[in-house]
Amino acid sequence: MIKLKSSDYKNYSKFLNNLAGKLTKFYYSKLNKPFKVSNKLKGRGYDPVTSADKAFEKFIIKEIKKKFPSHQIIGEETGHKKTKSNFSWVIDPIDGTRSFVIGNPTWSNLISLNYRGNPVIGLANFPVLKKYYFNTTQNSSFISENGKKKKIKVNKKATFSNMKLSAAFHGSLSLNQQKKIPQILKRMQFPCSDALSYSHFAEGKLDIVIQCGNKIWDIHALIPIIRAAGGIVATWKNDDARKAGNIICSANKSLHNKILKILKPVSN
Repeated sequence: MIKLKSSDYKNYSKFLNNLAGKLTKFYYSKLNKPFKVSNKLKGRGYDPVTSADKAFEKFIIKEIKKKFPSHQIIGEETGHKKTKSNFSWVIDPIDGTRSFVIGNPTWSNLISLNYRGNPVIGLANFPVLKKYYFNTTQNSSFISENGKKKKIKVNKKATFSNMKLSAAFHGSLSLNQQKKIPQILKRMQFPCSDALSYSHFAEGKLDIVIQCGNKIWDIHALIPIIRAAGGIVATWKNDDARKAGNIICSANKSLHNKILKILKPVSN
């Protein structure tokens, strides 16, 4: 597993802490107003992007370049700006754009610092909810809410019989495919809200999160937060979560293996 020097963790996590506050201020001062919406898929489905997505990404890139001008940047809206640096930033300016469009406050800004392609520090910032999640080392994740910082951990004691499960299939699984996993369907008691569900998982409020069709900018920022909180994050085939796609987060190994086995009929 790739890890940074302790001084690097300190510097980069401090930068992301400060950036969280700046992003929330930027939203309320510049973006909390009517916005334009367009559809990336142009009639082949619905994948909205707003003028706020683009403004957030531009702002984030500007902040990163001021501090780390040689680093690579991968943005959902602007693509990959390559350099020779081993460090890259992966940005989802608004994770949960559909929620943003209808005024649901669960959307977030997701930013990951990757070293040689491995996510090492992440930030999930929720401007309207006035909280954010981040990790400061390989083993320490936190929530900052109303100016107070608290260490978070997954619920290691969770079992299959008492687990809190959140899942969403985003049209990726047909009804016939879903019928192959009845043990999952009847236990989907909790709503799935993009990055907020993964963050609640890291906080110990959920024990399993299952989602389909993630892009790298949807999941990379959350990987180090989840792992530093003691959680397991992988694909449905139990591959490296960096690949994105269909993702599962589990509070412990026993639960992880059980859910992977249940998902096997639909994980090919």
